[in-house]
Amino acid sequence: MPTTIAFINLKGGVAKTTTAVATAQILSGVHQKKVLLIDLDPQTNATVMLVGDDRWKKLNEVGATVAQLFQDAVDPKDPRFDAKAAIQHQVGAVDEVGSVSLLPSSLDLIRIQDKLVTMPMGQFQARTPIDILHRAIRDKLDEFDFILIDCPPSLGLITLNGLRFADGYVIPTIPDVLSTYGIPQIITRVAEFAEEIVEPIEPLGILATKFQTQQVAHRSQLRILRQKADAPVFDTVITQGTELSSAAEYVRKGTLRQKWGYQNGFPLYSRFVKELLQKLGSKAVPV
Repeated sequence: MPTTIAFINLKGGVAKTTTAVATAQILSGVHQKKVLLIDLDPQTNATVMLVGDDRWKKLNEVGATVAQLFQDAVDPKDPRFDAKAAIQHQVGAVDEVGSVSLLPSSLDLIRIQDKLVTMPMGQFQARTPIDILHRAIRDKLDEFDFILIDCPPSLGLITLNGLRFADGYVIPTIPDVLSTYGIPQIITRVAEFAEEIVEPIEPLGILATKFQTQQVAHRSQLRILRQKADAPVFDTVITQGTELSSAAEYVRKGTLRQKWGYQNGFPLYSRFVKELLQKLGSKAVPV
């Protein structure tokens, strides 16, 4: 079975999606791993980064997104979701990345997520609102080495669907007071959920992102995180830079260095992925 990692933060704008996509592409292009990225965030940023806006619109029109999956769970009379058709292969527009696949998201998730509590439980109460995603794709999981899940900025039922079969999670965060405020809640809630489902979900670590060296507040908050956080903090720190901002665009690139940037983006995210693999006990190919 693949290793499944969720990326979570309760605050938006902390490079959560950027981190998930960079990790997927580096695992593929550098470490030759087969990766499925599941976009559970209604903002669909990971989806658009990997397939572009035009292709996303076409997928959304035919119900080839996770929104259709959850809609079918709420109203199972006429199911439309087909996991085989929804999972898009060889995504990302980087020539040296050939083994990243995507299960797209949709803006429609916003209106569907609150309806999940009303879904019918089925015969013998076998269906639950937290197991929808895993039940739908479990037959596809052994095709991949890694499953990466870009979670929405909440701890609701959509996020719990991702955590339901996650081995661990990463918390990307800007090292400031507002971005780190919800981290204790995440760690406590995930631990309670893991105990509830009787499955371990390891806090793999907190990743400092958009770090500004000259910002006294950033340096101070990072020091506090390293001293007091309830989860480990990665040694790697992702610094703020224009390279990462342009990496969000869906534009054909030849190499990962061209995509993520020669100076900071690619070297730093490569270091993070190596550190992540070491935590997982995997044998990474040195960069």
